[in-house]
Amino acid sequence: MSSRKLEFLIVFLRKIFPFIIGLVVVHVLSAQQQSKKENSAAKDLASTNEKTGESVKKTPSAITGDEVLARIDKNLHVDHAISLTKMVIHGRSRPNVITAKTWVRGKSDAFSEYLSPAREKGKKMLRLKDKLWIYVPEPSDRIIAISGHLLRQSVMGSDLSYEDMMNNDSLASQYVAVVKGKTTIINRPCLLVELTAKVKDISYYRRRIWVDSVRWVPLKEELFAKSGKLLKRMTIDEVMQVESRWYPKKMTFKDMLSRGKGTEYYVDAIDLKTPVPDFKFNKAALRR
Repeated sequence: MSSRKLEFLIVFLRKIFPFIIGLVVVHVLSAQQQSKKENSAAKDLASTNEKTGESVKKTPSAITGDEVLARIDKNLHVDHAISLTKMVIHGRSRPNVITAKTWVRGKSDAFSEYLSPAREKGKKMLRLKDKLWIYVPEPSDRIIAISGHLLRQSVMGSDLSYEDMMNNDSLASQYVAVVKGKTTIINRPCLLVELTAKVKDISYYRRRIWVDSVRWVPLKEELFAKSGKLLKRMTIDEVMQVESRWYPKKMTFKDMLSRGKGTEYYVDAIDLKTPVPDFKFNKAALRR
């Protein structure tokens, strides 16, 4: 190689060398940044809930918390319904089984008549929006208004309170809902939704709901006080399809502050077609 060509090559390499070094640096930095993103995503992908032991994938959700609540409401809400139910209360002694027939109108009106056992037969309960009455047949023959501190009492010794039954407002109007991730319960794909109260006068400050993301039925719920103490837990153990909707068939409630073993609630039959007579939703119906 002639000295002139060698000199030209040296000058050329001096000019492009910084450019080559720049490309290498950019490539290395880009690779490091991508590696950090991948490591971060891997950590978020399967964080484990320490309290439940369930694997919750914190992947970005295409649906908001309010949209989840709206879909639950759309699936479960009906204009009217007639149902036959059974409540099995596991107290300190042997289980207590109570059967009832209930007529429902909209979200806030319900009339229940207890069918068994003999000591409960003939008792009735009427809920009209934010009002609740109980009828106790002869020899008492009394209509009792349930309000104030009485709402916190247990229904027939179960793990449900009258206050639980009276909560007619939509969750979206009471809570800020955030989708926390995806998980699986009883082999069903679920979204874990965390609710934090946005109103002051409320029984449960925080809720965690595991919602079936196909059927839009809440399969599990935990209810907390503002202090963070777990107050109640609910699970839906069986569901049934009624026309195009999915409804709970067997539910289990547990008051975490009581010594009982929980309450099982069965929906043995539900009729969405038969019209519900208006006379059921009147105080006079309690004595009929």
